[in-house]
Amino acid sequence: MATRPISPEDHDRIAKAIRAAESKTDGEIYCVVAYASDGYFFPAAFMATLAMLIVSLAVSYGLEAWWLSIRVPHFLIAQLLATASVLVLLWALPGLRIHLVPRRLRYQAAHANALKQFLARNVHRTAARTGVLVFVSIAEHYAEVIADSGIDSRVGQHVWDGVVRDLTAHAGDDRLADGFIKAIEATGAVLAEHFPVSSGDSNELDDHLVEI
Repeated sequence: MATRPISPEDHDRIAKAIRAAESKTDGEIYCVVAYASDGYFFPAAFMATLAMLIVSLAVSYGLEAWWLSIRVPHFLIAQLLATASVLVLLWALPGLRIHLVPRRLRYQAAHANALKQFLARNVHRTAARTGVLVFVSIAEHYAEVIADSGIDSRVGQHVWDGVVRDLTAHAGDDRLADGFIKAIEATGAVLAEHFPVSSGDSNELDDHLVEI
């Protein structure tokens, strides 16, 4: 997914895209990009320890098949040293951890972070419940659009799935800012169709991309 940092110019482009989209609707669009949704130390440590136990079991059967023997205390000490070495490596190299974590767990962590941001940024507290969060977690290669209850009753999930596919495609090409702008435009068009701007509309959420 995206590797280049988002420049100040890109932040300005995204903010302008949000303001332009919201000028046609009573809905609110909020954008968040997370560089990672979890530290993954404990899941990675568990997977690494499990893998070492399986390897140790295979090695013990191999030694027995070859009529070789090793004293149990020495075998246990070797296992403990290997485990300690792996834990130190995971602690020193955070970027290695996520590669040891199953995709399902990575997506669960990213989804949980998206929900957390939806609540923490008050996207759920707009007057008509018409807030939309556009969320990307780079390390997990994950994107999600979360719409508040006022929108969910009118817009099917397949609409947001299409926005996410386009956003992840742009992010995969290292054009994350362009992806956000396209997602904002698509989201704005959906909101304008179902919640056109009214005379009493006010801006309830900040119009910028938040990096965490």
